Amino acid sequence: MGVDAPRAYVDVPITDLSAATRAAGTAAEHWGLGRPVLLRHGMNAIFASGDVVLRVATPSVPAGASIELAELLAREGIRVPAPRRTDVVVDGPMSVTAWERVRESDAPIDWVDVGATVYQLHALDHRQLPSSIPVPSPSVLPWWDFDALVERAGDALDGAALDGLTAAVDRHRGWDRFSDTVLCHGDLHPGNVMMSPEGPVLLDWDLLCRAPAGWDHGPLMTLHDRWGGDADVYPAFADGYGQSFLDVPSALAFAELRLVAATLMRVIAGLSSPEARPEAERRLRFWRGEADAPIWAAQ
Repeated sequence: MGVDAPRAYVDVPITDLSAATRAAGTAAEHWGLGRPVLLRHGMNAIFASGDVVLRVATPSVPAGASIELAELLAREGIRVPAPRRTDVVVDGPMSVTAWERVRESDAPIDWVDVGATVYQLHALDHRQLPSSIPVPSPSVLPWWDFDALVERAGDALDGAALDGLTAAVDRHRGWDRFSDTVLCHGDLHPGNVMMSPEGPVLLDWDLLCRAPAGWDHGPLMTLHDRWGGDADVYPAFADGYGQSFLDVPSALAFAELRLVAATLMRVIAGLSSPEARPEAERRLRFWRGEADAPIWAAQ
């Protein structure tokens, strides 16, 4: 059975891209695949090797757990990328797993179907999961320790922005005191959904957790207003799920605090990366209460 854990499956980003590239190359050679080509990197480094996707991560448990999870979800009728190899290549602290490269449809994402899929996920009993799979509370995520993030951001936060951010945090003190939990995807947003000819496929299960159902609604509830997403996405998702959470206080708290976390993490990134600073400033304008605060960019 999946068990409570002190950490999510992956909660440490890839910071050494050269090492990740070497690990992907080692894995490709091991499996007789072509030269890996980097697609993107963040918490994981994702490479394409022909029709196989190589996922390089530094997981908190042996990476075989991600394969077991995918196989279980598929048996439950939840569309996820299928593992293309059942073994794991370990290269230093990094683990490499191989996955199908999902065929993408030209059709828009069917958010009603996504909502129905997430409802199905929430109905699963976490005790059905293999014991290798961590199912933590989201309160263990380091980017949800807001007081620590504010301290790390330091002087990069001007007074008005700091006031707006801390007011939001203070409004929702105690957000992590919950008892009515379900099995949540943990990071549900358009970047983690791909439309295939068979229907939407849910990607990136690194932040699987046990939380109130509104945890998976929160990211989509602010998609239009803050991130410039299609205004129809959340209503369609809620229709498929069978309930809107726009009047559920805990879901509203999760939604706003996700924005706080996204802002503080970008500000902190800007301390060492000049490329991150323009987006950090864009987000801070919202917390200053500026009437013409712009829509945020995903990166």
